[in-house]
Amino acid sequence: MRLLILSFVILSLLTSTPLLAQTNSRPTDFLSMDFHKERRQLLREKMPENSVTVVFSNPIRNRANDVNYMYHQDPNFYYLTGHQQPHALLLIFKDKQKLNNKSFDEILFIRGRNALAELYDGERLGTENSREKLAIELAFETPEFEKFSIDFSQFDQILFIDFQNDVRDTEEKGDLYDLIAQFKQKVNYPDKGTLSIEPEPQKNNLNTSLLQEILNDMRGIKTAEEIDLLRKAVKISALGQAEVMRAIQPGMSEMEVQGMHEFIYKKYKAEYEGYPSIVGAGHNGCVLHYIENYKPEIEDGELILMDLGAEYHGYTADVTRTIPVNGKFTKEQKQIYDLVYEAQEAAMRICKAGTPFSELYEQTLQVINEGLLELGIVKSLEPKDLIDPKTGRHRYYPHGCCHHIGLDVHDAGNYNLLEEGMVITIEPGIYIPEGSPCDPKWWNIPVRIEDDYLITADGYELLSKDAPRQSEEIEALMKEKSAFTQFNLPDLED
Repeated sequence: MRLLILSFVILSLLTSTPLLAQTNSRPTDFLSMDFHKERRQLLREKMPENSVTVVFSNPIRNRANDVNYMYHQDPNFYYLTGHQQPHALLLIFKDKQKLNNKSFDEILFIRGRNALAELYDGERLGTENSREKLAIELAFETPEFEKFSIDFSQFDQILFIDFQNDVRDTEEKGDLYDLIAQFKQKVNYPDKGTLSIEPEPQKNNLNTSLLQEILNDMRGIKTAEEIDLLRKAVKISALGQAEVMRAIQPGMSEMEVQGMHEFIYKKYKAEYEGYPSIVGAGHNGCVLHYIENYKPEIEDGELILMDLGAEYHGYTADVTRTIPVNGKFTKEQKQIYDLVYEAQEAAMRICKAGTPFSELYEQTLQVINEGLLELGIVKSLEPKDLIDPKTGRHRYYPHGCCHHIGLDVHDAGNYNLLEEGMVITIEPGIYIPEGSPCDPKWWNIPVRIEDDYLITADGYELLSKDAPRQSEEIEALMKEKSAFTQFNLPDLED
């Protein structure tokens, strides 16, 4: 009997604490609990007097019918909590509050444990584990928010990011749909239209702009922990670019090229792609955000533009390379490629703390414009020759050159001066689609070179150096054999 009782106790422990086993099976290099706790405290210090911040988790996105996309947490919510599960709400108070004679300055509402739901979708953190794993002392289950005693009218400002009205109502009580509806009722949220908050005077205590401004300041400067994760994400992405340079051959499909990159991401344990992968050969490379990647056979002599980034533990890289699919640039392709390379080099020469973001773009634009004129692709540097009247953009260089990366591929951050600790891209490009008003020998040449840089005290660190940038280096690497060379599968027709 004692043996039977002991067996039952052991079985109960094993079945009632799967979180411990799950945690031990997870990577150990996620952001630390202390990181998120420090972020909450820094936000609290930056909040106005007598204010409260309200942050919601991301909604679950439906793919089709009863199948959802893999869940991805809202970057702000993850930044402040480390919580990666849906249907949650975080409150951060500027000043200490009291509940049942206990003081607190933050509350987390998350889903409670549910054996049947967890059988299908995996373990939920639960309130008890949230205190241990997230270092948030006060945690309640989401259905409790409806009756939770909090008078939002007592705060001078309620900081939150306005709603996009893209949340589905589910059958689960206390889901994100319910949390938002209950919050709106508690704060007398306007029924129609978006809020228009004037700096002075305030029409009410709802402020939908200040929170993102504060988070831009915080998220734009990376901590050492964040930089470690970004280094890994960028290195994985750059190694993917290098390996695909070795492996690519005419006749491959764009999708196959995409698959090689993303296989390498998974091989290095990067959970996701940071954004939809862009793999465009020939004319497709002239479509800036081409994500279909559907061309069945890449033709000999074409360039292929590959803009991809691995997401590692929430942090995403953004690396672009443009290569000749047969391993050798044509004369015209090399001239355009080298021009884009020189534009990037010009921006890199001034890439340091204190440089205005806008100067990076101006440097690339000047080099590109002068180069296009020298090659005879444009007739003058007048707007009539540089600006496409249909789009109002530069005819051959229609986008900016720099942005922050981090928890988003276009990450939160300020765009005034470069500062130490920022991680940014520099990505000039030239795109000459068929039918452009220039010699047809230039048609269907797309080139973008994009690299990731850590701004340091005295300059920058090129994080994506593992992917060759110079045209000669690319051609040399493409002569090497790839790990994918012997990867052959049976034909479907056999």
